[in-house]
Amino acid sequence: MAIRNIVKEGDEILRKQSREVTAFDRKLWDLLDDMAQTMYKANGVGLAAVQVGVLRQAVVIDVGKGLIELVNPVVTKKKGGEVMDVEGCLSSPGEYGMVPRPKKVEVKAFNRYGKPITVKGDDLLARALCHEIDHLSGRIFKDLVYRMLTKEEIEKL
Repeated sequence: MAIRNIVKEGDEILRKQSREVTAFDRKLWDLLDDMAQTMYKANGVGLAAVQVGVLRQAVVIDVGKGLIELVNPVVTKKKGGEVMDVEGCLSSPGEYGMVPRPKKVEVKAFNRYGKPITVKGDDLLARALCHEIDHLSGRIFKDLVYRMLTKEEIEKL
C-alpha cells in the first residue's frame, strides 16, 4: 500500500470521464488499498480513483461506519428530496460550499472481487456517495454549489 498524490482542482484529468473497470485483479485491489490509505491520511470521507490520477470507475468512502469500496457505481434511486449542506473536496483543499444533494440514495456497484452489491445511504453517506460518483463523470462539487463559504464561515466550522 502507498499514499498517492491527490490531484488538485485545475488539473484537466478531474474533468474527464472515468472508464469502466473490467478486470477485478491485483491491480484493482492495490488501487483500492492505496485510495483508502490516501483518503485516511488526508482526513477525507471519500476519494475517487480520478483524484489519484487513475481514470477508472472506483471510489472509496468512510463516513465513520467502516470502509466502503465501490467499483462501477451507479446511483439507482434518490429519495427524501434535496438537502442543502456544507461540502468540500480533497481536490479543493480549504474550500467549502453549500451543495444540494438527495437525502437518501441507493447505489448499485461491484465490490473488489466483481460481486454485485447495493449500498443505501442517507445524510452524510448519501452526500459522499453522490460526490464521489460525480467525480467519475468529470463533475466536481463546485459545479453544483449554491454558494461558496467565506473564510469567516469556514473558521466557524
